Amino acid sequence: MLHALLVYGDPSAAPDYESPEGQAEFQHWMQYTEELTKSGLLSRGEALQPHQTATTVRVRAGETLLTDGPFAETKEVLGGFYLVEVPDVDAALEWAAKMPNIHYGSVEVRPVVSFE
Repeated sequence: MLHALLVYGDPSAAPDYESPEGQAEFQHWMQYTEELTKSGLLSRGEALQPHQTATTVRVRAGETLLTDGPFAETKEVLGGFYLVEVPDVDAALEWAAKMPNIHYGSVEVRPVVSFE
C-alpha cells in the first residue's frame, strides 16, 4: 500500500541549520532517508521550499483568488513528504515515528488513493 508521510513542523522550534545542532539534525535526515531508501520502500520524497514561498489558490463565484502562504494559519507547516510502499498502515506509522523532527513536529500518515 502506498502511503504519504507528510512532514510538519513549527519552523520556530526547528534548529538553525547553520548551528552544530542543526547540522546534526540535517545529518539525521540524510541517515533517515538513506535507511528508508535501502529498505526498498521509498517511492519518492522531497523537501519543500519554506512556507513563505507558498501561494494558495481558490476559485469563488468564478473569481480566482490568490493568497500568499499556506492555506491554514498554523504554527506547524508542511515541510516535505515521503511516499512509501509499505505492506500496511502499521509499517507506515513505524517509519513516521522515526522521523528526525518527531520530537517537535508531526507526521501525517495518509494512504494514497489508487484509481486502478
